[in-house]
Parts: sequence; C-alpha cells; structure tokens
Amino acid sequence: MKILVINAGSSSLKYQIYDMTTEAVLAAGRVERIGMDSSILVHEPHHTDEITEVSEILDHTTAIRKVLDKLTDPQVGVVGSISEIEAVGHRVVHGGETFKSSVLVDSEVKSEIRRLFDLAPLHNPACMMGIKAAEANMPNVPQAVVFDTAFHQTMPAKAYMYAIPKVLYKKHKIRRYGFHGTSHDYVSKRAAEVVDRPLEDLKIITCHIGNGGSLTAVKGGVSVDTTMGMTPLEGLMMGTRSGDLDPAIVPFTMMKEDLTVNEVNSMLNKHSGLLAVSGISSDMREITDGMEAGEPNATLAFEMYEYRLRKYIGAYAAAMDGVDVIVFTAGVGENSAIVRKHVCDNLTFLGVEIDQELNKVRSKEPRVISTPNSRVAVLVVPTNEELMIARDTYRLAQEANANQA
Repeated sequence: MKILVINAGSSSLKYQIYDMTTEAVLAAGRVERIGMDSSILVHEPHHTDEITEVSEILDHTTAIRKVLDKLTDPQVGVVGSISEIEAVGHRVVHGGETFKSSVLVDSEVKSEIRRLFDLAPLHNPACMMGIKAAEANMPNVPQAVVFDTAFHQTMPAKAYMYAIPKVLYKKHKIRRYGFHGTSHDYVSKRAAEVVDRPLEDLKIITCHIGNGGSLTAVKGGVSVDTTMGMTPLEGLMMGTRSGDLDPAIVPFTMMKEDLTVNEVNSMLNKHSGLLAVSGISSDMREITDGMEAGEPNATLAFEMYEYRLRKYIGAYAAAMDGVDVIVFTAGVGENSAIVRKHVCDNLTFLGVEIDQELNKVRSKEPRVISTPNSRVAVLVVPTNEELMIARDTYRLAQEANANQA
C-alpha cells in the first residue's frame, strides 16, 4: 500500500510517499510560497536527483495537483498512477479534547477541526486547506488526520489543568494540551526497542528540541506531563519563543510599550527566546559559535536554554518518581553535542554519565551515548513524525477496508 503524507502550512506544504510494505520513502518534497507567481516545488525521488521548479501556484489545490504530477511523472515519478496511492495522512496540530487518536476524515471530523481553529489559529486552518486540497485532487481516496495533541490526552487533570477559574475551562477549554506528540510517541517507542526493555516498564523523558521545543514525561508508554501548554508558547526557552514567564509581564508590557494584543503575542512567539537574548540568531549553531567566540549575550542565551531544559528534566524525574531513559531528538537534540554534554554533565545527581566520544558521533541511526555505568540510559533518537503519520493512516485504511469487506 502506498501512503501519501502531507503537512500543510499557510503558504507551504511538505510531502512524503511511503511504500508500507517496507516503510520505505519513495519520494519527498515541498512546495513553498503558495499564493505567489514564484512558488517553488522541490521534488526528491529516491532514485534520482532532486528537482526544483519555479512557477505560479496560487492555492493548495494547485500545489497538490503539481505534487501528484511529479509523483506520476514517467521520468521522476515513483508511482504509475494516482490510483496506486491508497490513502493520504495529514498532520493536524490541534485536536483539542475531542481527538484522542488518529481518525479518518469525514464531515463531522472536518467540522470539529474548524471548531478548534481558535485554539490553533496559525495551524489548523492551514491543515484544513491541505485536507480540502487533497480531497479535490483525490476525491475517492481515504484521508486520515493525525493530531500533535493526541498523545498527550492521557495526562491526568493535575497535569493539564491551570489554577484559574474553572469556568474558563468549562466555557473555553483553557487547559494544557501539549504538542509534538507524534514525535514524543515515536521516539519513546524507539528508545524502548534500543534499550531492549518493555515500554510499559520504562520511565522516559523525551526531549524534542529544535527551533520549537518540548519535553514529555512518558511513563509506561503514555504521556503523563509535557512542557507546552494550551499553545506551543509555554515551557522551554525556544528559538524565537519565550517559553515560561510571569503572566503579569504581558499586561505590564502592553501598558508600558503601548502594545496591542497581537503585537505582544508576536513579540513572545517570534521575537523572543534565543534570538532576543543573544541578539544574534535563533539558530543554536550560531549561538554556540558565538559562545565559543566569547560573545557574552550568546553565552547567556545558551546558559538560559540549557538551564531551563535541565530543570524540566529534573522536574519530570520527580513527577514519575524516577527516570530510566532520557532521549534527545529533533534538530538541536539530534545534532548539538554541546547542548547534550552541558545538560548531562549537570545531571549527575540522577546518576547520568555520558560517553563524551559517543556523544560527538553524528549518525542518522538511534544510539546510546551514556556509559555502561550510567544509572540512566541516554539516547539520541532521530524523530520520524512522517512515518508515524503513515503508520496510523495505513492502519486506519486497512481497518476501513476490512469493515467494508
């Protein structure tokens, strides 16, 4: 079975197509600058070189049509016809309390995703555009939606409720939802395989740290706490997001700087974090270069980032009454040996001890970087959210076919 995975943004979309017989990626790519006359399509088939085209792509429906043209092209395509694609999986950021697992798309599912627009105004509308565009191009092909928030629906109320008037939860569903759930789910399962222990017996802290970042406490294979909240702004210090801060800062800053709600929201999401503190960049590579060059603001940004990350690891060890495995994943987690070193060197109270040479190794394969004497296994596990989406889509499509038989 061939599964197409789509991750739609407001002016872009990414795609991968899988052969689920072997879970091999047949092709991947992206479309950027949708809505402009200079849109860019990058197609990367497994059997030949990357192809880049610039053309007018005014909407997501056209973008997906062009993607399908490439996938079926005699020279650079990977399927003989569209009919070989038996299902399409979509990443959807926010599933609210409604969606505790992935589901096939129908009219009720689409209505509920629209109702959740207020909880993810930058993301869910774009996801819906991707769904509608795929339906327009592939009207008889099952569509599935996989939610970033679903994995965290196992959190207990003591972890997801805020200490605010309960009427706000009842009326507006203001609570912690958490994000990056597909990644946290994947790497925790993969970590259990690597250490060769049953997932249900493990207490795992997964550190998904890229430009955005979140930690999750995974106990017995389920999420019991996570750092992001009602939105992806809460929690860790990130590339351009502030993470945790005193909520009184918001009205105080609005009053002192005469800022609107939208302006302060933009400040906290797009102009804070590593970028704001360092004055250099939101990219950890440039931060560490600046730190090594003796730039004080870059050093402060790095130290704040590492300190907050380490504090949450300690908190989640306490939340689970212990930790067996710590996993680093995503852009920073997978590639920044210096971040991993500084974090782990300051977790000796947990019995963490990493092998400094193993920590420096770069690999696309999961690997243990702790020493045999370490009481906690420390792993680097490359995340693969697209594969998780493909797996869920494949399962749902098979179940639907079985029910129709």
